[in-house]
Amino acid sequence: MSKLLVAATGLAAATALTFGGTGIQAASTTVLPAGHSFAAKLTGNATFTAGSTTMTCTVSASTGAANKVPAAPANHNDAGAVSLPINPPTFSGCSTSIFGVSVTVTTNSTNGAWALTTQNGSPATAGFTIPKGGVVLKTSGLASCTITGSPGGTTAVNGGWTNGAPSTLAISGAAVPATVTGGLLCPTGSQSANFSATYQITDTTDAAQQITVTG
Repeated sequence: MSKLLVAATGLAAATALTFGGTGIQAASTTVLPAGHSFAAKLTGNATFTAGSTTMTCTVSASTGAANKVPAAPANHNDAGAVSLPINPPTFSGCSTSIFGVSVTVTTNSTNGAWALTTQNGSPATAGFTIPKGGVVLKTSGLASCTITGSPGGTTAVNGGWTNGAPSTLAISGAAVPATVTGGLLCPTGSQSANFSATYQITDTTDAAQQITVTG
């Protein structure tokens, strides 16, 4: 049972998103088109794993007016990353590999805003920045537990960015922290797991254009 709940924490966050951590100045970043709105939608499944236990969600998206590339010149950074505000992504169609246990996932911006942070490079990188407590998972059935993601403050789920039609953000096995509370069957305390998912990033201002990360 505990493996499932550890796996569920994977939705929450990875360690803080860092670019140029070696001490070398990060490359300049420009996100285009400036001022355009965008949507992030899951392609395939999002999976959360711990050991041999997996939770899978088939639907996830961040859409709405908040999702926007900053207007020029804020869409460019001479020495590092550019952050794009986003609405908290939703998750649904979730199931577990443990019989008799179901899970629901909610996200929030109670303690701060979400963002999509992008960094030009070879390869380019990007990640969802998550505020403190920005993801909450609740299990039901054989165990009733609450899993709170990003419990210590702002964290991020980091992955690779590929320009295309549409562009994609691919997160693979990102390590994530969370805390668990609940009854006797819940593995209470600090937990960790891995999160994997690929999102398509589409321009919703002009469908003929693409959201791209460059120098």
